[in-house]
Amino acid sequence: MPRPHPPEFRARAVELARERAKPIAVLAKDLGISESCLRNWMVQADVDRGVREGLTTPEREELVRLRRENRVLRMEKEILGKAAAFFATENGHRPS
Repeated sequence: MPRPHPPEFRARAVELARERAKPIAVLAKDLGISESCLRNWMVQADVDRGVREGLTTPEREELVRLRRENRVLRMEKEILGKAAAFFATENGHRPS
């Protein structure tokens, strides 16, 4: 699923929020995003910079990719198991 806002937009929004020229609620409204969205971006930026504990953006992306890959592999294994059982019964063998 593509991200709704490009990384450059997120980074600039965080920069503007850190300048504190406007309250976060006003800035978020001006940018067309929710206040909680902007606050989440600020937290993630702190994690990426090492200021806060948590998964960095590249780590999150890798985790999502690995979970997706794991889900596909589990489905493939299930399908292959069912196919093997089907063909074993077709050939007169009982599955163990």
